[in-house]
Amino acid sequence: MNVAIIPARSGSKRIKNKNLTNFSGKPLIYYSIMAARKSGLFNKIIVSTDSLKIKKISKSLGAEVPFIRPKNLSGDKTIAQDVIKHTIKFLLKKKVRFTYVCCIYPTAPLIQINDIKRGLKKIKQGWNFVFSACKFEKSILRSFILKRNKEIKFIKPNVINKNSQELENTFFDAGQFYWANKKNWLKKDLYFKKGTIVEIKPKFVQDIDHPKDLKILRRKFKKIKKF
Repeated sequence: MNVAIIPARSGSKRIKNKNLTNFSGKPLIYYSIMAARKSGLFNKIIVSTDSLKIKKISKSLGAEVPFIRPKNLSGDKTIAQDVIKHTIKFLLKKKVRFTYVCCIYPTAPLIQINDIKRGLKKIKQGWNFVFSACKFEKSILRSFILKRNKEIKFIKPNVINKNSQELENTFFDAGQFYWANKKNWLKKDLYFKKGTIVEIKPKFVQDIDHPKDLKILRRKFKKIKKF
């Protein structure tokens, strides 16, 4: 049995009510719930939220909202894994039987069902943790930080003189989905022990941190086929 958990709190500093933002005529969270439903992978699709409005909309879209998330797990510094742990523990207390859990972010309208399926396939192959990621156009291994005194500090000084072709590819979290079994979700070092990725093409990836990001997202959305 597989469970999808969508963490969707009400607070958002830069984009007000981001999870419910009208996107192509639907609230943003619609696309994550529909992807989970239409994938056919999940026995339960649960939205973890602190908002009665998000609860009402999520239930109307076919998701379960069996509780209102406590305040101590609803701040802007709350870690997603802690939210997933809370939901898993809730289900275990209810004696729900399940093995694999997929955290799907509520702000991923470009998410592709086949990519979620690829993630489950990799988990079943023995990986402890699988998540969506996208390759940087250029390796960031020659990047540097600017210290407080304005002096530069290279992240990898030993690769400064290497040709670009010699540098390994680097990736970033695509912010769409995260697979693990229930036991691994409850551990501390989830990301670092035998983890891998499902590589997502750039046209399906877009962070939504500022209002301008929504404009870019809408342009990408128009170019892809959705359910």
